[in-house]
Amino acid sequence: MVHVLSSRILLRPTDPDRSRAFYGERLGLAVHREFGTGPERGTVYFLGGGFLEVSGRSEELLSPALKLWLQVEDAAAAHDELRAKGVEIVRPPVREPWGLVEMWIEDPDGTRIVLVEVPADHPLRYRPGI
Repeated sequence: MVHVLSSRILLRPTDPDRSRAFYGERLGLAVHREFGTGPERGTVYFLGGGFLEVSGRSEELLSPALKLWLQVEDAAAAHDELRAKGVEIVRPPVREPWGLVEMWIEDPDGTRIVLVEVPADHPLRYRPGI
């Protein structure tokens, strides 16, 4: 069995400064650490139980199959906050048939990000014995 101690998503954006502005300023992700110098320096952001590293540069856009799933406390509040910061909302919050509230946005390279609220009555919140 592999014992994973930490997890990290690594993005190589086409414009690192633009992506750092999006993730750090517009989404407001907290910085875990930074490394290197210059425009392709690395910035690692906290993602709850994992990390998002934006470093290096890619000449090609990422695969459209890649999507980020970020859980938020309140999707409606996140919608209002992000819209006020100029983040384009691909799809506003909707309660899905499976019970989660999902809202879709995109980063500057078009990577889809789903912001998910787990309602209090959803089975994902059920923790037997607690």
